[in-house]
Amino acid sequence: MHAREIEYQADDRSLIGTMYRPEGAGPWPGVVVFHEGPGLDDHAKERAARLAELGYVAFAADYHGGGVRLPMDQAMARLVELMGAPERIRSLARAALDVLLAESGVDADRIAAIGYCFGGTTALELARSGAPVHATVGFHSGLQTASPGDAAAIVGAVLVCIGADDTMVPLAQRTAFEEEMRGGGVDYRINVYGGAVHSFTNKAADALGLPVLKYHALTDERSWRAMIDLFDETFGPR
Repeated sequence: MHAREIEYQADDRSLIGTMYRPEGAGPWPGVVVFHEGPGLDDHAKERAARLAELGYVAFAADYHGGGVRLPMDQAMARLVELMGAPERIRSLARAALDVLLAESGVDADRIAAIGYCFGGTTALELARSGAPVHATVGFHSGLQTASPGDAAAIVGAVLVCIGADDTMVPLAQRTAFEEEMRGGGVDYRINVYGGAVHSFTNKAADALGLPVLKYHALTDERSWRAMIDLFDETFGPR
């Protein structure tokens, strides 16, 4: 597996992501990986590296700039700003997708987007834009959007994996998302995991000492397996 940083431009800033690719020439399915709200970190990079080990080219994208985590107050201010401007989220996501599609050996007919927390929101907005993404997966993902009618533009399957006790993605938001997906005629599924709250995939969440953020190993394993099942169903053997 090989990894290298790539600098690219979007939203009037320089972004730095990391491309991970398997050994060999491909063609490989490609996955763009969007990080949690604070910024690109070892969590998103580790997920991209795991995908490369399984035979995917995976690009750990950056939607803040500089390829780094922001202080929490700065990250939250930026996320609030972006939530009011879905076209900016989609532009950031599309720029990352274009980096992936430009990578040699990537099969443009086998493309996925995944994301964690606000990264899941970003992956979903990319899908709502009508981008050529054949599988979209959100982990403890914000599901709300300012443009629910755009679900009709989604061209691939959608999976969201949510903790049943996640107060940041409450039942009303899940219900609205399901209505949106149904109204758009989307091939979607919502996996809800008992005993899990927000950030259930991130071992570093526990260090924050916040009851709303907690790693949950079994849900992490189950949700990852659900993603791989969707990829196998969508892309076939690698």
